[in-house]
Amino acid sequence: MTIANHGARHVAIIMDGNGRWAKKRLLPRVAGHKAGVEAVRTIVRAAGDLGIEAMTLYAFSSENWKRPEEEVSDLMGLMKRFILSDLDEFAANDVKLKVIGNWRALAPDVVKLIDNALERTSGNKRTTLAVALNYGAQDELVRAATAAAAAGPITEETIAAHLDTADMPPLDLLIRTSGEVRLSNFLLWQSAYAELYFTDTLWPDFKPADLKAALDQFARRDRRYGGL
Repeated sequence: MTIANHGARHVAIIMDGNGRWAKKRLLPRVAGHKAGVEAVRTIVRAAGDLGIEAMTLYAFSSENWKRPEEEVSDLMGLMKRFILSDLDEFAANDVKLKVIGNWRALAPDVVKLIDNALERTSGNKRTTLAVALNYGAQDELVRAATAAAAAGPITEETIAAHLDTADMPPLDLLIRTSGEVRLSNFLLWQSAYAELYFTDTLWPDFKPADLKAALDQFARRDRRYGGL
């Protein structure tokens, strides 16, 4: 493993630009999503080599249900194939899979597949890969606040303890590809003091060198957390 000198333990990525990547090539949108899955594989492998402890990927938001039914079906099919085809690699590379969001509301076959994948990788320790499925940060905050209220007084600490990412390191760096400059309801609480990095590169074109460039810039930033 490459020794990490960038200081980022937890990196999140809004993987944007699959559709535009396909449109530029006069291909159907599903071709862009397929290319995006290949980019996921490449970047997850690179994350471990770069010493990243945890990576959270925005795969399917709670707002993505508004997309055409055929595209939603394609996305779910790709996600299932990704999990099935990459489980052996997760095991071989000591990657622990985690899923955040309201994923238990997905189709029963998807939920069963995820449950099996979570169980099979639960003992892995090198890198945690969190996949956000049917995820929205506002929904996460409502769920966390509700659980915190049921347990006792609501404080910043009790809300943080009930977030989907409570067992992961604090978020250090959030990357968004494709030139869009917004959070799109992703990890709103966790991003409070995270560094933000925006790139015009479309997600299917995002390579390990691009990830390294983001980490290098992160290492040069002065994180003061509101202090001097």
